[in-house]
Parts: sequence; C-alpha cells; structure tokens
Amino acid sequence: MSTTVVFVHGYSVTNMNTYGELPQRLQAEAQPNGLDIKVEEIFLSRYISFNDAVGLDDISRAFDTAVQQQLKDAGRFVCITHSTGGPVIRDWWNRFYKGSTPPLSHLIMLAPANFGSALARLGKSRLSRIKTWFEGVDPGQRVLDWLECGSSLAWELNSEWIRSDGSQIGPDGVFPFVITGQSIDRKLYDHLNSYTGELGSDGVVRTASTNLNATYIKLVQKKTIDFGQISISDTLEETEYQESPVIPLRIIKGKSHSGDTMGIMKSVKKETTDANSSDTVKAIYECIKVSDLLQYRSVIDQFKAKTAAVQADELIETDTELFFVNRKFYHDKFSQVIFRVKDSQGYSVTDYDLIFTAGPDDDANHLPPGFAVDRQQNKLNPETITYFFNYDVMDGTSPTLDPDMKVEASLGLKVIPRPDKGFVRYAACGIKASDDFFDKILKPNSTTLIDIELQRMVSTEVFRLEKIDDYSPHIVDGYFDKVTEGSEIIE
Repeated sequence: MSTTVVFVHGYSVTNMNTYGELPQRLQAEAQPNGLDIKVEEIFLSRYISFNDAVGLDDISRAFDTAVQQQLKDAGRFVCITHSTGGPVIRDWWNRFYKGSTPPLSHLIMLAPANFGSALARLGKSRLSRIKTWFEGVDPGQRVLDWLECGSSLAWELNSEWIRSDGSQIGPDGVFPFVITGQSIDRKLYDHLNSYTGELGSDGVVRTASTNLNATYIKLVQKKTIDFGQISISDTLEETEYQESPVIPLRIIKGKSHSGDTMGIMKSVKKETTDANSSDTVKAIYECIKVSDLLQYRSVIDQFKAKTAAVQADELIETDTELFFVNRKFYHDKFSQVIFRVKDSQGYSVTDYDLIFTAGPDDDANHLPPGFAVDRQQNKLNPETITYFFNYDVMDGTSPTLDPDMKVEASLGLKVIPRPDKGFVRYAACGIKASDDFFDKILKPNSTTLIDIELQRMVSTEVFRLEKIDDYSPHIVDGYFDKVTEGSEIIE
C-alpha cells in the first residue's frame, strides 16, 4: 500500500527542520506497519504565517491551490499537522469539501490549537520573544487574532463542527485524530509568561483546546407577555445542547509542544531504536492504518484507555533539576468553557459579569479554592470570555484539595449585564447550581461553547407619537430632551 504523506507545520515557522526527523522515522517504520512510504512521497509544506496581512483563511485557500497543482496525481493523502497547522487544514476541509469527498483521507493533528492558545492573548511583541513557540519571528497579526481564545472565526469553525452529524467522518470523508502531550519542558519555561508552564497544557496549547470532542450549549433568557404585561425571566433556559462527533484523542507521555527534547514532533528521532519517540510514531501509524469506521471506533477506545493511563501516571511530577528544592506539580485534568453573550436582536453584549455558584444554597462561596485557573476576554470580540477550570478540583478528586474538604460537583451561573438602566438595558439572570449543569458544561480535557442570549429591553419612550395640542408631562415648551426611559418596554 503506497501512502502519500503531507506535513503541515505550525505558526511562525521559517525552517523546515521544525518537522524534526519524524518524516524519516515514518519511512523507516513503514514496512513493518505494512505501508510503502517513499521519500519523494513525503511533502514538507511551507506556508507564510508571519505576515500581518495573511489570515488563516488565506493560508487554507493557498493550501487548496497547492493541492490542486502539486498533488493532483497523488491520490488521497494523509496529512500530519502540528499546532496551527491543524486549524488550517480543518478550515480548508470545511471550506472546500463540505458534503463531498476531499483528497485528504486522514487528518492526524499533533498538538493542534483547535480552540486557540492562551498565549495568543499576550500580543505580538511578547510572543516573538518566547522560545517555547516562536523562533525569533514576528507573528502575523491576523493568524494571531484567530488563535486568541474566543475569536469569532474559531467559534464559527468549531461550533459548526460540534453541531454536525458526524457523516463527514469515514472512508468517503476524513478520519480525524488528535495526538498531544500535557508535559512542560521546564527548560523552555518563560518566567515572564506563566502560560508557558500552565498545567493542563503542553506549554503552548491546552489539552482541552486540542480536543475536538467538544460541546455546544445555548442558554436563552425568555420574555413572556400576559394581558399586555411584559415579563423578563431571571432564569436562563437551555434551548440547545449538542455534543460533537467522537474522534480519537491520545495524550503521549512526556511530550510538550516544542523543543528537541520533548516536542511532540521535533523530538522524534529517525533511528527506530529511539524509545523516546516510539509512542508518538506508533500512535501515528495506528491512525494511518484505519480504513473503516469499525477500526476508527476501535482506535477511539484504545486512545481513551491509553490517555487515562498516561494522565494517571503523570498526575504528580517532581522536578529535581530546575529548582533549588524538589518541587511537585499536580497534573489535574482541566476543562475550558468559552462564553459568548449576545442579545435577542443579535447585538453583542460586551459588559457583563459571570458569577459561578455551587451547592444546595447556590452560593459562590461554596466553590472549592483553585477551581478557576484563568479568564480571558477576547480583544476583538469582547462579548466572548474563556474560562479555564480545574476539573479535578471542581469534582473533588484533586490531590491538591484538603482531604477534609467536602466538595459537591455542582455548578450554577449568574449573568449580570450592563447597562441595567436606560433606554436600552438588560436584566440579570442565571441558572441555579446543580449536578446536571456541572456535567453538561464541564468535561475533562474538553472545551464547551456556551451561547447566552439576553433579552434586549427597549423603552417605549424611544419613540412616541404626541398630540400637537396635548403634550405628555415629559415635554416642556416643546422640548423632549428630558424624557426618561420609564418602566415600560416594547414587545
């Protein structure tokens, strides 16, 4: 069986050595795996991501041109991506082959930034100095905007994926896979940017951000009209709940995002005797050999079991080299939740507070300490906020918790929007804490997108018809600049 393999690199790469020796290693182990991979059939892509004018959509369109021109006689190919390369190929697949058979048969994503990277929030100048991800190259702004957590383009691609029926997966579609690490290469840690050492990540991308097994939820604040009286609910109601198609997720032990020593791609050595690379290479071949849905489901189960074993084995890390004293790191499982708040007319609500609650009293004080690790509001889309939760702390299984502490795996939410007064305003609302809500929005190693729709309350005083000889009390000498919003709102 002859297989064409295309490698697609990550962000701000300017040297083909980013692939390490993985192409040579795959070739060396092809025959034992029943495949025929020739050197000339391995295409090492290069694309421009460090120019401010180039967006991720531009790259995916350019990729399509490259496929048409350079792979027209190659048949269906296997694509192995790293980091931003994953979203690039997903965008291309969705943009050009929705509902049809693409020339791509297998998409094997290594540490893909599918739901963005927390590091992208830091900005161009600071990112270009971080050796974990970049190699002294100024990152392109439009690609960086896509990668910032909660970006509108990433939301669009990911929500469409989650809400799909899964029919795009299979022999006539594509077999997608995610392979990542959750280890931090302490030698690449940047002391000015703690995200490079963030637990639940590989130093650049969170495990939850790589994983395409994700969830979409829509919560709506309802409006009722009884006998001409308009009431705005103080409760959010779930109107849509959708889990994504299931794909294989594999966490490889001891792998980080970048670097010659631990990098999920770059640390792979060409010698088949290199045991440090064997798990990565074996996982890639398990993906490549899938040819039907039965085998695909088998890989899902295999990867799930191996990932659970790795996370159990890597739970406690003791560093004896980088610090003066032995330091322990607890690699709990984490969940990422991205909230987007808009109103009933589709306008973005950018000024609001989210307050989380727990327990039978629906009290914010009943949440365990350390439950929320990070919060980011997207710069270009401020209606969107990304939270990073310690799942094991939330469900009470983390070894970092006081053993005498009672933790109830429940969660509630209160939304306090602004403005809450004026001619256009909003009313606070929420969901009481429950174990059901907890289970729906928090899943280990996974991301949940939550759309919140608030009622846009528009005062009836925004437009009035006044009798010319009988002005309302708000009008003095014909002037209506002192009109106040009143309590009535339009239907």
